[in-house]
Amino acid sequence: QVQLVESGGGLVQAGGSLRLSCAASGSISSITVMAWYRQAPGKQRELVADITNGGRTKYTDSVKGRFTISRDNAKNTVYLQMNSLKPEDTAVYYCNFRNPLAPQILNYWGQGTQVTVSS
Repeated sequence: QVQLVESGGGLVQAGGSLRLSCAASGSISSITVMAWYRQAPGKQRELVADITNGGRTKYTDSVKGRFTISRDNAKNTVYLQMNSLKPEDTAVYYCNFRNPLAPQILNYWGQGTQVTVSS
């Protein structure tokens, strides 16, 4: 069984930076995509960014140029570097490890970490 542990959230002023980390325990050899989602109060969970085993990345438009997703395969860890943070980035951020070919079986979530950006 894969378990994901997130860290790095907190309170930051607008314009500041945070780096989120998500470390996996257990075998993730079948995982092909690592991602970060977020959910703000009263809103649906949305994809922020993802990265494939091949290093291809994708970002939601609102974070392009400000956030960077990366991975360290040796550490089974995915990161989200968040720069130029805005109050609208405030949300609970969740990491997700999955294999799109087996979504019912290979789809794991972290517990979430709060990011609060003050104006």
